[in-house]
Amino acid sequence: MFESLLAFLQNPTGYQTPLPEADARHAMGALMVRAAKADKAYLFEEISLIDRVLAKRHDINAVEAAKLRAACEKLESGMPDTAEMTAILRDAISSEEREATLAALWAVVYADGIRHEEEDVLLHQIEEVLGISPDRAKALQLQAKI
Repeated sequence: MFESLLAFLQNPTGYQTPLPEADARHAMGALMVRAAKADKAYLFEEISLIDRVLAKRHDINAVEAAKLRAACEKLESGMPDTAEMTAILRDAISSEEREATLAALWAVVYADGIRHEEEDVLLHQIEEVLGISPDRAKALQLQAKI
């Protein structure tokens, strides 16, 4: 307890918990959060979709998905480089999972019903690092739009 109090006094803005490990699970969630925030708005529709994708993808319940998303939000706020986080994901998952991830990212972007150029730029950067061809990426984008 004394250590917690000392940590708080040394950091008066609040005690900081460490960032979650940047594994594939967290990298995917952090990228979804980054995609949702690309337009400078982080809306309920996007958050809800992220939770559903995480629950389905990792076979976890809604509460566990919300906790995972919260950890991913923390990781996203601390990760300056999208390409680096994408590379962690790329190296850890199969090509089919990469395509499913890109489709999920497009779905998150479309969740609020408004497209912004910043979202397109971000997702095209991610698709390149994931190694998904432009033609396949376009097909996945169109599928997510429906």
